[in-house]
Amino acid sequence: MSTSTQISRVGVVGAGFMGSGIAESCAVAGVDVTVFEPEQAPLDRSRGRLEQSIGRAVTRGKLSRDDADAVVERIAYTTDMAHLDGVDAVIEAVVEDPRVKGKLFEQLDQQLPEALFLASNTSSIPIAEVAAWTQRPDRVLGLHFFSPVPVMKLVEVVVALDTADDTVSLAEDLATGMGKKPIRTKDRSGFIVNMLLVPYLMAAVRMYEEGFATAEDIDEGMKLGCGHPMGPLTLADFIGLDVLYSVCDSLYEEFKEPAYAPPPLMKRMVASGRIGRKAGRGFYEYRREAAPAPVQAV
Repeated sequence: MSTSTQISRVGVVGAGFMGSGIAESCAVAGVDVTVFEPEQAPLDRSRGRLEQSIGRAVTRGKLSRDDADAVVERIAYTTDMAHLDGVDAVIEAVVEDPRVKGKLFEQLDQQLPEALFLASNTSSIPIAEVAAWTQRPDRVLGLHFFSPVPVMKLVEVVVALDTADDTVSLAEDLATGMGKKPIRTKDRSGFIVNMLLVPYLMAAVRMYEEGFATAEDIDEGMKLGCGHPMGPLTLADFIGLDVLYSVCDSLYEEFKEPAYAPPPLMKRMVASGRIGRKAGRGFYEYRREAAPAPVQAV
């Protein structure tokens, strides 16, 4: 894989599960990456995720040992935001809070006047809301990757009102060079996939909440009746009920459609820490150390 010659170094802000996957995918494509987090602990966890993921790729014969070592060497980790100076583009993957993202983009806009684009990996926050914090909204767009990033091929390219055509082309070139399939969407909450996915998942949660059927039977019904690789409640657990809840809130705030509103059960599950696979329990119980399977997730 190869990327646009205009983008040889990318900054990734946020070293969580999504940010780590984005960094890995860039590095596998031959792009140098600088991952920023204000604290060291998330960076250490991100490095560990990379080593595990690359190790699996070597074991499965997808990467040679030399290529794997090269991927690891392409990624630098830092707690100093000044080390982002000189990157050709930035992809943000921090908490789904519009004010947090807005302040970050304001700082990135001032610090990196030469960067070709500033992209957000948001699942649902309007790109225009983030771009409004900058002086150059024409270079701001959304690049919504899916989890787990090294496996999932889709990237939603979210075009805001002021996003320039050149910005979109550069971002699509980068995604294609990473081995992804970019699809273009207007800047509406939920974009393409979540606007279609969330009502389906919420219908399953309501069905379970009302005692209409067991979680197992709901999931088996969609797997065996519709050919889905996993049922809606299993998928909700993989996504994370906390993440899904914030997406629901954003969609409901924008469209006021009851189908997007999170059911009361979800609110109580999130409050009690039953947020899915990453917490060890959600609609099902999990071993915390179990590796997540590839899913088309939020």
